[in-house]
Amino acid sequence: MSNFLFPSRLKKLRSKIGNQELDAIFISNAENRRYFSGFTSSAGYLLVTPDQAIICTDFRYTEQAAQQAPDWRVERIGGKPDWIANLVKELEIHKIGFEADDMTVNTLERFKKSLKENNVYAELHPTSDYGVDLRAYKDNNELELLENAIDIGDQAFEETASQLKVGMTEKEAAWIFEQAVRVRGAESISFDTIVAVGPNAARPHHEPSDSKIVEGQTIIFDCGARFKGYCSDLTRTLVLGEADDEIKRIYDIVLTAQLAAIELVTSGMTGEDCDAIARNIISEAGHGNDFGHSLGHGLGLEVHEQPGVGPNSKGKLENGMPFTIEPGIYIPGWGGVRIEDVVVLENDKARVLSHARKMKF
Repeated sequence: MSNFLFPSRLKKLRSKIGNQELDAIFISNAENRRYFSGFTSSAGYLLVTPDQAIICTDFRYTEQAAQQAPDWRVERIGGKPDWIANLVKELEIHKIGFEADDMTVNTLERFKKSLKENNVYAELHPTSDYGVDLRAYKDNNELELLENAIDIGDQAFEETASQLKVGMTEKEAAWIFEQAVRVRGAESISFDTIVAVGPNAARPHHEPSDSKIVEGQTIIFDCGARFKGYCSDLTRTLVLGEADDEIKRIYDIVLTAQLAAIELVTSGMTGEDCDAIARNIISEAGHGNDFGHSLGHGLGLEVHEQPGVGPNSKGKLENGMPFTIEPGIYIPGWGGVRIEDVVVLENDKARVLSHARKMKF
């Protein structure tokens, strides 16, 4: 009886190997290692052939690998890369793919040198997005983990929002969120929390500083939680005290654009098509030049995954793909507004997974 944790993922990976006429694929990306095998270490590789599934890792992780990835062969490796030559020879591999988006030039050269010094001939073929493309689709187990991460992040945000006060620094607000995430059972935040007050909110990736919350200014709060490897991502824009008419106007444009994209996105649409729904609304309102980033991105084991949802995203959005929808308007010297939710396509329509409250005027 097979004990592979994710047999369907391994089957799909082997199908891609066959389609590319490779004898094996060498997986070095940490998230891809976890996705295909369940092995969660910070070091190691997977070597997969049509009939072999091997975890290659050093002595620190061999026991962990055996426990986390039943039915995978665990190969202990050392500092010298002779092990790769030995495995290639043993398995009679002639064409081996490697993750060109992940493996460093130095590591690749070391592997080539090892093969040459051990008189083993094998062609090394660069591959791209093997794991990332498959990871764009989430099965029911993955969606459950993702929704758990989202729920933790939503609850932690709402707790944080209730504690925000005039005079509190951006750093202090970010720390409240991180503590709230940990208390709720998350492994960590899924990325460095963004808290941007007033003019700082004109920078989409502002790093929290000692700037203080001021009454009547926008506060962009972009945050996430990581639960059992899966990442959430949420953005809300807040105002303490009374929002002026300009804030209300900008906020309404962004919210209208976001809700339209959520309502109108369908399976089979490209990421570019989805982006255009929101972008056209913002452009028609006179703020096209103030929306400089993509509408969204996929997420899962990484906070930015496939599918892409942007002006140049030609790939199709399909059922089973979760992604963010996060339009924004940023005006230097004034501030900004961004609103972000995670959705998943089901039955050709978007189901919203984020539930944190939005501002109402």
